[in-house]
Amino acid sequence: MKNKIIFGDNLAVLNRIADGTVDLIYIDPPFNTGKAQARQQIEVAQDEEGDRVGFGGKRYQTRVIGERAYRDAFDDYLGFLEPRLREAHRVLSATGSLYFHIDYREVHYCKILLDEIFGRESFINEIIWAYDFGGRSKTRWPAKHDNILFYAKDPNHYTFNYEDVERIPYMAPGLVGKEKAAKGKFPTDTWWHTIVGTNSKEKTGYPTQKPVGVLQRIIRASSNPGDLVLDFFAGSGTVGEVCLELGRNFILVDNNPQALAVMRTRFSGVESIEWFGIDPQSAS
Repeated sequence: MKNKIIFGDNLAVLNRIADGTVDLIYIDPPFNTGKAQARQQIEVAQDEEGDRVGFGGKRYQTRVIGERAYRDAFDDYLGFLEPRLREAHRVLSATGSLYFHIDYREVHYCKILLDEIFGRESFINEIIWAYDFGGRSKTRWPAKHDNILFYAKDPNHYTFNYEDVERIPYMAPGLVGKEKAAKGKFPTDTWWHTIVGTNSKEKTGYPTQKPVGVLQRIIRASSNPGDLVLDFFAGSGTVGEVCLELGRNFILVDNNPQALAVMRTRFSGVESIEWFGIDPQSAS
């Protein structure tokens, strides 16, 4: 099958997907922060009168060349999510899983909703993705983590590839022996991984872009080569990039023209993708 990138309302797209045909769903919906999520693209040139100082005290002038943004505020956030999550449950295969990426503001309410739809027994893990980047509040403990809720369609029979997950180093390798130290240890439910930084090679310029490393761990663990992975809040398309690398098929859905513009650039020249709802050559 060909991979698909669809521009449109994700609920309408979900309604057209057949029962039990998707092996893994990862979604990173808007977090309902109540503000616009935006990221500016800048161009930097060395200038003695510039507005910022770089390495060695050299000054640089910045120029804004573009901005990508979306509004992240809902009057009824759970009402927005519920029909989409019910459809997600319907389209998952018998051994399929859902990874729902959210933050501290809404995670408690979203878990109650997911428990209702999937069943409390289908809740497998709450993964904490921890990072250490950006500003630090002086009035509270700085919030430096996201929450990823992991549910299985059938909690007694779901895909989980223990041996395929990349291992992490032991903190005290000398205490476990050379063989164990060389192999590394299996990650826990707390994942330390940097965000996509300003100067990262992964950077697409899309706000809230998630790192390839986090998605690789999820997709390796909870799908097999040839499986179908769905992301109906696709954003910059990181799920698609990881699926291409790992030999999975994918459907990406988003209704933000700026997201489609980013994906057009990201997947330029990839012939195994079909575009629906928009001409990828005209996305801007």
